[in-house]
Amino acid sequence: MASEDVKLLGAWPSPYVMRPRIALNIKSVNYEFLEEKFGSKSDLLLKSNPIYKKIPVFIHGEKPICESLIIVEYIDEVWNSGQFILPSDPHDRAIARFWATYIDDKWFPGIRAISRADGEEAKRKAVEEVIAGLVLLEDAFIKCSKGKSFFGGDKIGYLDIALGCFLGWLRVTEKMGNVTLLDVAKTPNLFKWAENFASDDAVKDVMPPTHKLMEFAKVLIAKLQAS
Repeated sequence: MASEDVKLLGAWPSPYVMRPRIALNIKSVNYEFLEEKFGSKSDLLLKSNPIYKKIPVFIHGEKPICESLIIVEYIDEVWNSGQFILPSDPHDRAIARFWATYIDDKWFPGIRAISRADGEEAKRKAVEEVIAGLVLLEDAFIKCSKGKSFFGGDKIGYLDIALGCFLGWLRVTEKMGNVTLLDVAKTPNLFKWAENFASDDAVKDVMPPTHKLMEFAKVLIAKLQAS
């Protein structure tokens, strides 16, 4: 199908929206980015994702696909020439999916818990849990990368996208919470990986600047507190 039939509904601060954007960049697919405004949902969004009513939504040939990692897999399967995003080996592919689920279900909620912690003790525990998760991911990186620059090897792959999309919000949490999460002493391989990921051509134009994300976070917190 022609790349001209590709649309992505999303918003620039969303790490989940970053995922298909990076995948599309890796595959060199042209697409139309339809920005959703914070606090409102377009008719197209509600029509395209009536179950969850959330971004991202990928529309290819008028057919919508929802959920960020499902979209990434779809992009990898449809545009199957050139670089592949998922590992070719079935075991490696299963391991990448396992860690991607861990990141979404357990690790990133810990990032949110830091900003929502009530008191210093709760914050300390939340920080410790996030760092413990990064230590686990450090070990996963060593095994998955096989000595190369990315989880996916020489180039960005599925697990790189799954974790890397959260780097902007990790940095915001570090600055706003006055904490260190990605520590070069504790997780040296992940620290270097983060630099490589953020500077990659497929990533750097869709990774929001930390200062811009911080301003958005302050506005978001103020609105939540007001409500």
